[in-house]
Amino acid sequence: MIGSGGREHTIGWKLFHDTKKKVFFAPGNGGTDNNIEIDSNDLTKLCQFAKENNSFTIVGPEKPLSLGIVDLFEKSQLPIFGPSKSASRLESSKVFAKLFMRDMGIQTASFSIFSDADAAINHVKSSTKNVVVKLDGLAAGKGVFVCDSEKSAIQAIQKIFNDNEFRNSRNKILIEERIYGDEASFIVLCDGKSIVPLATSQDHKSIFDQDNGPNTGGMGSYSPTPLITEKISTKIMEKIMNPTLKGLNDRGIKFRGFLYAGIMIERGSNEPYVLEFNVRMGDPECQSILSRMDSSFLEYLEAAMDEKLDSMPPIRWKDKNSVCIVMASRGYPGKYQTGKVIHGLNSKFDVDTYVFHAGTKKNSMGEIITNGGRVLSVASLDDTLEGAKNKSYLAVSKIHWGDNEEYFRRDIASKGIKYMKSALSE
Repeated sequence: MIGSGGREHTIGWKLFHDTKKKVFFAPGNGGTDNNIEIDSNDLTKLCQFAKENNSFTIVGPEKPLSLGIVDLFEKSQLPIFGPSKSASRLESSKVFAKLFMRDMGIQTASFSIFSDADAAINHVKSSTKNVVVKLDGLAAGKGVFVCDSEKSAIQAIQKIFNDNEFRNSRNKILIEERIYGDEASFIVLCDGKSIVPLATSQDHKSIFDQDNGPNTGGMGSYSPTPLITEKISTKIMEKIMNPTLKGLNDRGIKFRGFLYAGIMIERGSNEPYVLEFNVRMGDPECQSILSRMDSSFLEYLEAAMDEKLDSMPPIRWKDKNSVCIVMASRGYPGKYQTGKVIHGLNSKFDVDTYVFHAGTKKNSMGEIITNGGRVLSVASLDDTLEGAKNKSYLAVSKIHWGDNEEYFRRDIASKGIKYMKSALSE
């Protein structure tokens, strides 16, 4: 299992739960067992390890995919689940993805591409609508700026072109017309020919409650989301997912892996628009989705490897709701401190509550300490969304580090509860 986040811990946990086979993590974190000290971007060493240990490899994060880890493994005839470097451009280049969507007639916001700050600023000044400014390349979920004014759009452009943080991703930027509505995550398994949808979910990207503040890698999620009805799900498959797979195949690009469409359900029209594509499972959506999965995850991954997804029965899901809350280091996504001992991990939690690690590691005394921005994901299952939310927040209240240095949003899944209540009253 390549990666060190909550997503990777969850996938490894689910695979071990299903198979009882040994799961190695590269590099893993303070909550994972069988960690190997190989960086997730050190493709050569990862390939060597897989060869020596006769391993089936699953790639969690986007960076090694964009570097071509799948191409390298396949060249060495090593089994690996994930898309090729070419297919990964759907995520690693937002410009490629937008041009692809335009060619395929896939609904997405209108956009312009710029490689010069002055031209981008002039475009914003001449626009009468609010915009979203996006880096072309990868930025760990922090390269998207949703702007409420001309001033904030200009600040975003200047930040991208002047900030060292983005120096490797800023050859081009996208400026999109802002679409208003509700966001949801639609993630599918692909084997190159067929698509199997996973459970729906909704992410919470902004750092502060009520979706305020800068974007993050994700501060919480819940599954399923009432936003994606059966009718909208069918529309997403017919108008977005199937054309995407066809368009890639037409270009000679085979897509095998997780394909994740960040969807905006437009207010008024109720039409799904693609905000972005990712070529891996979302984090923290993965935690909400896999904690609900009853079927063997490995069986579906192996079927995808063999191009036999079309012969698999529908995935079985627990008839429960899942809510995942991310606990982060205070200051994230800006500057934050690490090395703080985490207390409360051995507290008595509900039987349906799971704590997945991300930015953690063990110190020389064997204590779990903070080692990143997003530190833990706390996911709970319950018959109701409100019940799952309450279980997760109860667990979160038992975990602390530093001098009140843990941070989490307090409104995860509140939107989902509101949607459900309004649907019942209609």
